[in-house]
Amino acid sequence: MSNAKEKKRAKKMKNQPTSVIFPSDSGPGPREIWRQNGGEGTHQRKKQDLRSETSREFSLQSFSHGMPKYLTVSPFVRARAAEIKAMLKAATQKSSNTLVFQSLPRHMRRRAMSHNIKRLPRRLRELARAEVEKPEHQKKELPKSKCRKARRRHINLVAEFNRRQKKNIWLETHIWHAKRFHMVKKWGYCLGDGPTTKCYRACYRAMANHCLLQDLSYYCCLELVGKEEDLLTALARMCNVDTGPTFAAIPCLAGRRQGALTLYRKDQYPEGTLGPVTFIWKPRNESSIASAIRQLWIWMHPTFKQDVLAELKAVCHCSEPLEPCNPKPVVSSSQEENKMDVPEKAGEKRKRKDAGEMVVPVKKIIGDGTRDPCQPRCWVSQTNGIVISDLTMEILRYRLIGPLSHCVLTEALKAASVHADLDNTDSEINRWWVENCRNPEQVSLHHRQEAIFDLLQGLSSSEIPSGTVLGLTVGDPRVNLLKKRSKAIPNPEKYQDGEKVRKLTLEGVSAECAQSFLWDRNVCNSVTENKMPEQDLNSLRNKLLVPGSYLDLGPQESKIPILLVQQPGKIAGEDRPDWGSGWDILLPKGWGMAFWIPLIYRGVRVGGLQEGLKHSLYKRTPHVPNDYPDCPAGIQFAREVERCLLEKFKRRPPAKRANYIKHGTLAPFFCPWEKLTLDWKTRNEATQKDEASSVLDVEELTTERDAACGPSPVPESPLIGQLKKEVDASFENNIQIEDATDMADLCKKDEASSNRAFCVLRSRKILRQVSAWCQPTHVKTRRIRHRASKLDQQKLTEDALLSVVQCYPRALVWVCLTLLKKGSPELHAMVCVPSKEDLLQLSKDKNFCGPQEPKHSDVFKRKVLKQKEIKKREKIGKAGQDCSSSAKHVTPTEQEDLTLGLWPDPLPDVTSHCSRVLLGFVTQGDFSLALGCGEALGFVTLTGLLQMLLDQPEEQKGLVLLRNPASLQYRFARLSVEV
Repeated sequence: MSNAKEKKRAKKMKNQPTSVIFPSDSGPGPREIWRQNGGEGTHQRKKQDLRSETSREFSLQSFSHGMPKYLTVSPFVRARAAEIKAMLKAATQKSSNTLVFQSLPRHMRRRAMSHNIKRLPRRLRELARAEVEKPEHQKKELPKSKCRKARRRHINLVAEFNRRQKKNIWLETHIWHAKRFHMVKKWGYCLGDGPTTKCYRACYRAMANHCLLQDLSYYCCLELVGKEEDLLTALARMCNVDTGPTFAAIPCLAGRRQGALTLYRKDQYPEGTLGPVTFIWKPRNESSIASAIRQLWIWMHPTFKQDVLAELKAVCHCSEPLEPCNPKPVVSSSQEENKMDVPEKAGEKRKRKDAGEMVVPVKKIIGDGTRDPCQPRCWVSQTNGIVISDLTMEILRYRLIGPLSHCVLTEALKAASVHADLDNTDSEINRWWVENCRNPEQVSLHHRQEAIFDLLQGLSSSEIPSGTVLGLTVGDPRVNLLKKRSKAIPNPEKYQDGEKVRKLTLEGVSAECAQSFLWDRNVCNSVTENKMPEQDLNSLRNKLLVPGSYLDLGPQESKIPILLVQQPGKIAGEDRPDWGSGWDILLPKGWGMAFWIPLIYRGVRVGGLQEGLKHSLYKRTPHVPNDYPDCPAGIQFAREVERCLLEKFKRRPPAKRANYIKHGTLAPFFCPWEKLTLDWKTRNEATQKDEASSVLDVEELTTERDAACGPSPVPESPLIGQLKKEVDASFENNIQIEDATDMADLCKKDEASSNRAFCVLRSRKILRQVSAWCQPTHVKTRRIRHRASKLDQQKLTEDALLSVVQCYPRALVWVCLTLLKKGSPELHAMVCVPSKEDLLQLSKDKNFCGPQEPKHSDVFKRKVLKQKEIKKREKIGKAGQDCSSSAKHVTPTEQEDLTLGLWPDPLPDVTSHCSRVLLGFVTQGDFSLALGCGEALGFVTLTGLLQMLLDQPEEQKGLVLLRNPASLQYRFARLSVEV
């Protein structure tokens, strides 16, 4: 019998009783007879006998059965009783890990035996019953769910809908997206990441030729109400004129245009970045002109909301909530279900109550379902009266991208009809609209807005001034729903009024036509609460004499105030101007799906977060929050990306993943901006010191020559010499004291500047200079250089470089990179400075792709393997003295959790780690369908960029090298700074 079989047999026989072995032919000895009668031996002797008895094999040999000479009854009975007890225990105790059902022969097994004990043989039923009673074999109790008919009731569907959006906020289009998109949980929302279908190129064609639709309702809106002077004074401390137009820009302040800027912490520009925002001022009316009270909406990404809100409250001195928090007891969905479904008496069936009885209805959550009712939404300032309100999820925002956005809007939406008479049947539905229709000025304004809206169908979205705001009141879009989905196509024959179109494209929309009832919260609440249910609308459709004809609701039709905001496309650079422009629709909550379905029926394609990322890549604009590394939200996002990529890297076996140490990649999963800017700063200071020391050496040589060739000094009298010494001594003492204080101040300033965090350069004046310096001497760039000369642009010299670098020693510049040849840049690709040999070889050979990085040696491989061995020994438990002795010699780097192929912290010098000097990193990169080549966006250090441009020849300005993290091949790319 093999060793494995012996172990298996011993395991099975461990609970069996000890066999009685009869003696040999010579007869039993007195010791054996005494043991057979029940006598007890030593513990060691018992063990030896048991081992010998269990290891013997039964054979067919005949033994002589000798009769004992005498028999003691009580020990004999006790011994037999023990044997019988052991035998019964062995019969009732299972000796293997298999179940009772699995211990049966295969020909006796039946599927019903696995769950029905009565199907088993009778001798095994007790064992199976005891087995089932064990907690590990018991089935988990399933929740008592209702039948499908009860679950599909409207009240139960709404209760389940409300319960599921308690943790993450659901948009009103969530159910539609969940059926067609990959959903992700981000920033407290449940959002659509990308379609489940293959539509990468189709979405690009929609952005370029037709229309792409996105739901941006997760963007947060903060409302500021107060005097115009107080608002502008407070907000001026959070922005700067160097970055562009601020809150006080004249077109934006009038309410005609939407503005965009980057907010900073109070009086901390260019540091302390909070994030980018867009804002809209409510147009002035008669009441606001008289009281000078203005209303402002600030829109931002949800990752920036908490920081911006805290800073706004600090700047505006809004610390106290506007209303005390005394929330009413909220009835949970489970309690509501119990009120509806629980029977009054035991034994009765669960019945739905009649409509006549008092029933608490379950209201569908509209807006933010995760908000705590005790949490304030408004804050007021006791000093200047400014009120800050949080309107998150109170106003929905849809974005249409593409040249035919106008056609989709004008076909899906129709201006509301004017009703001056108020019926008793619709007293609450459109009371606000009827009251405004009685005012002739409001009626004329509505007709002017309708005329401008109709003119849009003959125009492209890029022909309207960027940021144009148009207010409008439209009818219920569900009434205009098509039978079949079709593409919206412009019809220029209907709109041939050239003068009005020309006036609209040049001047834009007036401030009067930008007014909308969406600014009035009472109107928005009335529109949301009095929305006609879908069930009533369908019942009216069924009553039509001609199925599918237009449903005229008359005064009962809902009127919805909206705001249309033009979104500018690509405004920087000269290629593809105005690409990706479109319109944003702002509408009150509760009407999300009512507007969403008609827009889809006009042939738009819907995109998610990934399509928004590609849209920003083609526009060459920073994406939120990926491309804002100097704000808290951008830093947090970079950490999450690093964690996800690192987990994905560790899931793969070491033989199937890249060794980034051998590729010379220090940071494949994140961009070390702090380390990069600090290394370039120290590198620049070292070069300046070397230049200063060389200048001092030259001056010393000249002074020595002058001393050797010059005349001898005139001898002075001893009295004059003594007076000079006293004056010099007193003067030196005063200078030493002043120098000590000045040096202390300088040291403090240097420490403060060195401890300063990096920032992104957003000064338009300096960015225009850098953009002109990056352009080579080419025929296509003559117009750019002519424009730069008009703007008094400086030439790139060492003095100009020093003046810029001293103002921004640790600044990053947003750049666009276009590959000259083949290649597709990836995330976190490295931007490097080409050497003179690389540029020389490129000028000689136009097909030269780029140099290659020599392979690096992995100095941490032995340490990683050694660490794995130690962990393996500790896990098995066989380390002993060898493990403890070897642990004493482990270095601090070995004690850290090292990963094979990744460089551990702290990182060495980032700039000079590879054969080419590192300049920056790529944050967005892919093959561009618009250009037909690889395109990337990222950041480079301002100091390194200017130093590179200073050393490069004129015809090769702006050439850099790109290398992906898992590649050794450098590829040439053209760098440009677009402003």
